[in-house]
Amino acid sequence: MKTKKIGLLVWVLAGIALGGALGAILPVWGIRALNTFRGVFLDFVKFFVPLIIIGFMIPAIADAGKGAGRMLFLTLGLAYALTIISGCFSFGIAHFALPQIMSDGVKMMAPQVSLPAYFSMSLSPVLSVGASIVLAVLFGIGINARRTDAVLSIVKQFRDIVSWILSRIVMPMLPLYVLAVSADISASGRLAQVAHSFTALMLLCVCMTLAITVLQYAVAGLASGRNPFRALLNMLPAYFTGLGCCSSAATMPVTIQQTVKNGVSASTANLVVPICANVHLSGAICNMVAYAIGVMVLSGQQITFAAFVQFILQASVVAVAGIPGGMVLASASIAESVLGISVDSYAMIVTLYMILDGVGTACNVAGSGAIAMIVDRFRGKDSPAEESMASKVMAGRFQFAHAA
Repeated sequence: MKTKKIGLLVWVLAGIALGGALGAILPVWGIRALNTFRGVFLDFVKFFVPLIIIGFMIPAIADAGKGAGRMLFLTLGLAYALTIISGCFSFGIAHFALPQIMSDGVKMMAPQVSLPAYFSMSLSPVLSVGASIVLAVLFGIGINARRTDAVLSIVKQFRDIVSWILSRIVMPMLPLYVLAVSADISASGRLAQVAHSFTALMLLCVCMTLAITVLQYAVAGLASGRNPFRALLNMLPAYFTGLGCCSSAATMPVTIQQTVKNGVSASTANLVVPICANVHLSGAICNMVAYAIGVMVLSGQQITFAAFVQFILQASVVAVAGIPGGMVLASASIAESVLGISVDSYAMIVTLYMILDGVGTACNVAGSGAIAMIVDRFRGKDSPAEESMASKVMAGRFQFAHAA
């Protein structure tokens, strides 16, 4: 008899509850020990980010250009455009609403500091985020142009190793990291204020992701000539699957099935949905931007649109959509360098993100169906290469993202 696996969200919530309780009873040395683990873990994540970028981007680019034609580039353009627009939409709403919603939390949290860690590990990343992106793009294009299948096989194996480290080492550590964050907040007497402020923030994020999903289907309906409300209702199974499993890649079979029910051709759905599972991040970037603004409001930091545009553009490229927490893990270095968010503040972002990761994923996968509707409206007759690629996807031998 198979034992049902406990989901990551359950472990995260358990970590928050247990951390809150431990923070009230642990001595100072216990909190400092947890803060030491928290700092080391985040340093490791920042060290690992360039490897995530290189490991996932190179094979995706190298594979994506093999005769996919205008469908591919239209899909990529729409996915990135909708992700960036969603991030800017989130900035506008959150920047206006959060200073009012979280004003009491600002008064309570500004003077508080965390207990110091016993030591820190200075793990410098092998490359900066920008250098990693440039390297991945150049090598991906080069491998594709020269049709070096042997090199492509090596980078795919490297991607599999990176995915294994994420799923077997990083992800299992996240609940303990969240526990450490919760314990520190509780020990400093901020738990009630943080819970009040961040509950309002999370409700705002749920509302914004729902609004983004509806708006995307309104646009898709206008572009494709289909009923947007009926299309959105057809996508509900995919939406709730994404909400439960927190992985765009794991939701792909359901997303493809419901996209075809919306009148999209099978060849279009089988190509567009796997691409979007790796690059479409409307819900994830919406939540990430709102959480960043929330912690910056609580910390009294200056918030500028220019800095957030830079953050949105970089995070949209480096984030990993196929695994739970892919956005928040890959964006640690960017948040620190571009927005000036401290380690303590980013710890709160990670905790919040993991609680509502499914909400962002649900928005991502539903939006993939909307993108497929638009692409299907403007695509021409399938080329043999496109038909071949679609059949490979249907057979399960071709994917742009891996489930954790």
